[in-house]
Amino acid sequence: MSAAPQNTTSPAFILASWAALLGGFAVFLLGLWNAEMELNEKGYYFAVLILGLFSAITIQKTVRDQQDGLPVTHIYIITCWVAFAIAVGLLCIGLWNAKLLLSEKGFYGVSFFLSLFGAIAVQKNTRDMANKRRAEGEDHEEAGSQLPNE
Repeated sequence: MSAAPQNTTSPAFILASWAALLGGFAVFLLGLWNAEMELNEKGYYFAVLILGLFSAITIQKTVRDQQDGLPVTHIYIITCWVAFAIAVGLLCIGLWNAKLLLSEKGFYGVSFFLSLFGAIAVQKNTRDMANKRRAEGEDHEEAGSQLPNE
């Protein structure tokens, strides 16, 4: 007996999520590769992207843990949000002070946020599929336990 109906994620949304994550990430890296900037600047933007992706995934997981009734400490939630804000802030400050064309700044900003959206969506889909598999496994176990003994 299932406690609540499980939301199903469409294959189209799963594909779109992976496309957003991989596309945004690849385009951001391609932009860095072709950029005429110092290696330390490229490293800065790469580190900001990785921090942003990690913090976005961690926030999504933390929120889902809370919804699923798993214990999450308040300080951990604050740390996740602070890391996310730092990543976004560092990208904004870096782009504001960069000697790039406005279109290039927009390119990095859009690909950054596309990657963040993709990371959050992929994490959500992964969690939903794991919950669905776990629920199906429990349903099969319960159905097997209700069979009469021979």
